[in-house]
Amino acid sequence: MRSYEEYCAVAKSLDVVGDRWTLLIVRELALRGPSRYTDLRNGLPGIATNLLADRLRELERAGVVAREDAPPPIATTLFHLTPRGEELRPVLDSLFRWGLPLMSEQQPNDAVRSHWLAGALEQTLTDHSPGQPPIEIELRPGDQPIVIQISDGAIRASVGAASDPAATLTGEPRPIMGLLLGLLELEAAQAAGVHFDGDPKVLERIRGGPPVAA
Repeated sequence: MRSYEEYCAVAKSLDVVGDRWTLLIVRELALRGPSRYTDLRNGLPGIATNLLADRLRELERAGVVAREDAPPPIATTLFHLTPRGEELRPVLDSLFRWGLPLMSEQQPNDAVRSHWLAGALEQTLTDHSPGQPPIEIELRPGDQPIVIQISDGAIRASVGAASDPAATLTGEPRPIMGLLLGLLELEAAQAAGVHFDGDPKVLERIRGGPPVAA
């Protein structure tokens, strides 16, 4: 691991987590919890196997990541964030929020994973009607379904199916995200291929705003 050789907290932090892929490994463990090596590979499309192994060793030496043997019948090695690694969660949350405007563009070769989208939505959406009964919204962006749970002013987004969704959205990730973040009206999202099933008023409970034209 190369060092900036500066007596500065920012530089010393980047000495640990500033290399390519390192923070994305932390992202995977923060979003998914203890993970197998193959889970990390799936969540990091494009990383070379030897590079992932190198980065994990570096993070272990820095006290950010630890490994443990899962009990039977799994009987495999799991990687997880240490308490020191968990302290990076606010950094990731800030990067999710800061990077959302950059998601207005999606390149043809951009990989998509549902848990990435769930992580961004949980940091961005707000329950505008906390006195209303709890509801669930299911997103189907093509990888895995995402359930958004809205209850008592709190938003929880995670990979999985809703038990009784008040609304479902099916389509490409970009227009779904645009709709939920208030960047697209429902009609514009539907024109972009999003299939919506449910009461449109449900969306207003959590949508960002104000909406703009497509």
